[in-house]
Amino acid sequence: QVQFVESGGGLVQPGGSLRLSCVVSGLTFSRYIMNWYRQAPGKERELVATVTTPFLSTYFADSVKGRFTISRDNPRNTVYLQMNSLKPEDTAVYYCNARSSWDYVDYWGKGTLVTVSS
Repeated sequence: QVQFVESGGGLVQPGGSLRLSCVVSGLTFSRYIMNWYRQAPGKERELVATVTTPFLSTYFADSVKGRFTISRDNPRNTVYLQMNSLKPEDTAVYYCNARSSWDYVDYWGKGTLVTVSS
């Protein structure tokens, strides 16, 4: 059974930073592409950032380029999303996603809420 433990969300002022963590168990973490998605109220879920395996290539949505970074620690089965210079429009539930690199089967965490507000 695949399980996700997401943490690091919360309330932050505009311009602040947060680091999200996602620990995954029940699969061979190093074989999976890891993604962070987000869904704001009334909007569709969108891809925020990706880190591939094994070459650790990264992808970022245009809206977060230069502000967010994604990294992974395979021995710890963990993926991180470092979010800097946060804006109110970054407010959303952030979801950790694991996607198999051979048949693109998706597994999802339950999400962690990030609220950017003064």
